[in-house]
Amino acid sequence: MKTTDKIIQLLKLHGPLTAKTLAEELALTTMGVRQHLQALEDAGDVDIEDRVEGRGRPTRYWGLTEQSRTHFADRHSELSLQLIDSVKMIFGDQGLDKLIEHREQTAMQQYRSAMLGMTDIASRLTKLVELRTLEGYMATQEQADGVFWLLENHCPICSAATKCQNFCRSEQQQFQQLFADIATVSREEHIIDGARRCAYRIAPLS
Repeated sequence: MKTTDKIIQLLKLHGPLTAKTLAEELALTTMGVRQHLQALEDAGDVDIEDRVEGRGRPTRYWGLTEQSRTHFADRHSELSLQLIDSVKMIFGDQGLDKLIEHREQTAMQQYRSAMLGMTDIASRLTKLVELRTLEGYMATQEQADGVFWLLENHCPICSAATKCQNFCRSEQQQFQQLFADIATVSREEHIIDGARRCAYRIAPLS
Protein backbone atom coordinates (compact mmCIF):
# COMPACT_ATOMS: atom_id res chain seq x y z
CA MET A 1 0.00 0.00 0.00
CA LYS A 2 1.33 3.44 -0.93
CA THR A 3 2.08 5.91 1.85
CA THR A 4 -0.68 8.24 0.65
CA ASP A 5 -3.15 5.35 0.82
CA LYS A 6 -2.00 4.56 4.37
CA ILE A 7 -2.52 8.19 5.34
CA ILE A 8 -6.04 8.14 3.90
CA GLN A 9 -6.80 4.94 5.84
CA LEU A 10 -5.57 6.46 9.11
CA LEU A 11 -7.56 9.66 8.61
CA LYS A 12 -10.66 7.61 7.80
CA LEU A 13 -10.25 5.55 10.97
CA HIS A 14 -9.28 8.32 13.39
CA GLY A 15 -10.50 11.59 11.89
CA PRO A 16 -8.25 14.66 11.50
CA LEU A 17 -4.66 14.11 12.68
CA THR A 18 -1.48 16.17 12.90
CA ALA A 19 1.50 15.49 10.66
CA LYS A 20 3.45 14.51 13.79
CA THR A 21 0.89 11.87 14.79
CA LEU A 22 0.80 10.48 11.27
CA ALA A 23 4.60 10.35 11.18
CA GLU A 24 4.64 8.35 14.42
CA GLU A 25 2.00 5.92 13.11
CA LEU A 26 3.85 5.39 9.84
CA ALA A 27 7.41 5.46 11.25
CA LEU A 28 8.31 8.34 8.93
CA THR A 29 9.72 11.81 9.41
CA THR A 30 7.28 14.66 9.91
CA MET A 31 8.75 16.39 6.87
CA GLY A 32 8.19 13.29 4.74
CA VAL A 33 4.57 13.00 5.87
CA ARG A 34 3.96 16.68 5.12
CA GLN A 35 5.10 16.10 1.53
CA HIS A 36 2.56 13.30 1.14
CA LEU A 37 -0.14 15.43 2.77
CA GLN A 38 0.64 18.27 0.39
CA ALA A 39 0.19 15.91 -2.56
CA LEU A 40 -3.14 14.74 -1.14
CA GLU A 41 -4.23 18.33 -0.58
CA ASP A 42 -3.30 19.23 -4.16
CA ALA A 43 -5.41 16.27 -5.33
CA GLY A 44 -8.35 17.48 -3.25
CA ASP A 45 -8.41 14.47 -0.89
CA VAL A 46 -7.48 16.29 2.33
CA ASP A 47 -7.84 19.75 3.77
CA ILE A 48 -6.39 21.51 6.79
CA GLU A 49 -7.75 22.94 10.02
CA ASP A 50 -5.72 25.04 12.44
CA ARG A 51 -6.87 24.49 16.04
CA VAL A 52 -5.98 26.65 19.02
CA GLU A 53 -4.84 24.30 21.79
CA GLY A 54 -3.60 26.32 24.73
CA ARG A 55 -0.85 28.86 24.33
CA GLY A 56 1.36 29.27 21.32
CA ARG A 57 0.70 28.77 17.65
CA PRO A 58 -2.38 26.86 16.45
CA THR A 59 -1.91 23.16 15.77
CA ARG A 60 -2.52 22.07 12.17
CA TYR A 61 -4.76 19.06 11.60
CA TRP A 62 -5.32 17.24 8.32
CA GLY A 63 -8.68 15.69 7.53
CA LEU A 64 -10.40 13.99 4.60
CA THR A 65 -12.61 15.85 2.15
CA GLU A 66 -15.85 14.65 0.59
CA GLN A 67 -13.90 13.78 -2.56
CA SER A 68 -11.83 11.23 -0.65
CA ARG A 69 -14.82 8.86 -0.58
CA THR A 70 -13.81 7.74 -4.06
CA HIS A 71 -10.95 5.80 -2.43
CA PHE A 72 -13.39 3.52 -0.60
CA ALA A 73 -15.80 0.86 -1.76
CA ASP A 74 -19.39 2.02 -2.29
CA ARG A 75 -21.03 -1.33 -3.09
CA HIS A 76 -21.90 -0.24 -6.61
CA SER A 77 -24.02 2.71 -5.46
CA GLU A 78 -25.47 3.49 -8.87
CA LEU A 79 -26.85 -0.03 -9.26
CA SER A 80 -28.21 0.05 -5.70
CA LEU A 81 -30.14 3.24 -6.37
CA GLN A 82 -31.57 1.83 -9.59
CA LEU A 83 -32.70 -1.31 -7.80
CA ILE A 84 -34.37 0.69 -5.03
CA ASP A 85 -36.27 2.75 -7.59
CA SER A 86 -37.29 -0.39 -9.48
CA VAL A 87 -38.54 -2.17 -6.36
CA LYS A 88 -40.59 0.87 -5.31
CA MET A 89 -42.02 1.26 -8.80
CA ILE A 90 -43.03 -2.40 -9.17
CA PHE A 91 -43.86 -3.40 -5.59
CA GLY A 92 -44.41 -0.07 -3.82
CA ASP A 93 -43.08 1.05 -0.46
CA GLN A 94 -44.33 -2.13 1.20
CA GLY A 95 -42.31 -4.21 -1.23
CA LEU A 96 -39.18 -2.23 -0.39
CA ASP A 97 -39.85 -2.67 3.33
CA LYS A 98 -40.14 -6.43 2.83
CA LEU A 99 -36.83 -6.44 0.95
CA ILE A 100 -35.10 -4.58 3.78
CA GLU A 101 -36.71 -6.89 6.34
CA HIS A 102 -35.41 -9.94 4.48
CA ARG A 103 -31.91 -8.43 4.36
CA GLU A 104 -32.13 -7.75 8.08
CA GLN A 105 -33.25 -11.30 8.91
CA THR A 106 -30.47 -12.83 6.82
CA ALA A 107 -27.84 -10.67 8.49
CA MET A 108 -29.25 -11.41 11.95
CA GLN A 109 -28.97 -15.14 11.34
CA GLN A 110 -25.33 -14.72 10.37
CA TYR A 111 -24.54 -12.50 13.36
CA ARG A 112 -26.33 -14.74 15.89
CA SER A 113 -24.63 -17.84 14.52
CA ALA A 114 -21.21 -16.18 14.79
CA MET A 115 -21.94 -15.02 18.38
CA LEU A 116 -23.28 -18.36 19.60
CA GLY A 117 -22.24 -18.91 23.21
CA MET A 118 -21.01 -15.34 23.74
CA THR A 119 -22.74 -13.93 26.81
CA ASP A 120 -20.86 -10.68 27.50
CA ILE A 121 -20.78 -7.36 25.66
CA ALA A 122 -17.04 -7.37 24.94
CA SER A 123 -16.98 -10.71 23.12
CA ARG A 124 -20.13 -9.99 21.11
CA LEU A 125 -18.87 -6.55 20.15
CA THR A 126 -15.48 -7.89 19.08
CA LYS A 127 -17.18 -10.42 16.82
CA LEU A 128 -19.58 -7.78 15.44
CA VAL A 129 -16.66 -5.45 14.64
CA GLU A 130 -14.97 -8.30 12.79
CA LEU A 131 -18.11 -9.08 10.76
CA ARG A 132 -18.92 -5.45 9.96
CA THR A 133 -15.34 -4.81 8.83
CA LEU A 134 -15.61 -7.73 6.42
CA GLU A 135 -18.76 -6.07 5.07
CA GLY A 136 -16.82 -2.87 4.34
CA TYR A 137 -17.75 -0.67 7.31
CA MET A 138 -14.19 -0.21 8.65
CA ALA A 139 -15.54 -0.94 12.13
CA THR A 140 -13.62 -0.38 15.35
CA GLN A 141 -14.54 -0.47 19.03
CA GLU A 142 -13.80 1.57 22.14
CA GLN A 143 -14.62 1.36 25.83
CA ALA A 144 -14.76 4.20 28.34
CA ASP A 145 -16.37 4.59 31.77
CA GLY A 146 -18.08 1.22 31.51
CA VAL A 147 -19.69 2.02 28.16
CA PHE A 148 -18.80 0.31 24.89
CA TRP A 149 -18.80 1.90 21.44
CA LEU A 150 -19.20 0.42 17.98
CA LEU A 151 -17.64 2.85 15.49
CA GLU A 152 -18.22 2.47 11.75
CA ASN A 153 -15.81 4.71 9.88
CA HIS A 154 -17.15 4.02 6.41
CA CYS A 155 -20.59 3.26 5.00
CA PRO A 156 -20.38 1.04 1.90
CA ILE A 157 -24.14 1.45 1.30
CA CYS A 158 -24.19 5.21 1.89
CA SER A 159 -25.95 6.07 -1.37
CA ALA A 160 -28.67 3.49 -0.76
CA ALA A 161 -29.08 4.57 2.86
CA THR A 162 -29.40 8.22 1.80
CA LYS A 163 -32.07 7.24 -0.72
CA CYS A 164 -33.96 5.07 1.80
CA GLN A 165 -33.15 5.62 5.47
CA ASN A 166 -35.00 2.44 6.43
CA PHE A 167 -31.68 0.72 5.75
CA CYS A 168 -30.21 2.65 8.68
CA ARG A 169 -33.24 1.99 10.86
CA SER A 170 -32.86 -1.68 10.04
CA GLU A 171 -29.20 -1.80 11.08
CA GLN A 172 -29.83 0.01 14.35
CA GLN A 173 -32.59 -2.47 15.18
CA GLN A 174 -30.23 -5.34 14.42
CA PHE A 175 -27.68 -4.10 16.94
CA GLN A 176 -30.37 -3.52 19.56
CA GLN A 177 -31.58 -7.09 19.15
CA LEU A 178 -28.08 -8.55 19.30
CA PHE A 179 -27.47 -6.98 22.73
CA ALA A 180 -31.06 -6.84 24.01
CA ASP A 181 -30.46 -9.17 26.97
CA ILE A 182 -27.34 -7.41 28.26
CA ALA A 183 -27.23 -3.81 26.97
CA THR A 184 -29.05 -0.91 25.33
CA VAL A 185 -27.84 0.38 21.97
CA SER A 186 -28.28 3.93 20.68
CA ARG A 187 -26.83 5.68 17.64
CA GLU A 188 -25.02 8.87 18.70
CA GLU A 189 -23.38 9.83 15.38
CA HIS A 190 -24.73 9.24 11.88
CA ILE A 191 -22.97 9.61 8.54
CA ILE A 192 -26.28 10.39 6.83
CA ASP A 193 -26.65 13.43 9.12
CA GLY A 194 -23.19 14.71 8.16
CA ALA A 195 -21.05 13.03 10.82
CA ARG A 196 -17.67 11.54 9.94
CA ARG A 197 -18.78 8.11 11.12
CA CYS A 198 -21.65 6.18 12.63
CA ALA A 199 -21.19 5.70 16.39
CA TYR A 200 -23.30 3.31 18.45
CA ARG A 201 -23.29 3.55 22.26
CA ILE A 202 -23.65 0.17 23.96
CA ALA A 203 -24.48 0.59 27.65
CA PRO A 204 -24.80 -2.39 30.02
CA LEU A 205 -28.21 -2.94 31.56
CA SER A 206 -28.25 -1.80 35.17
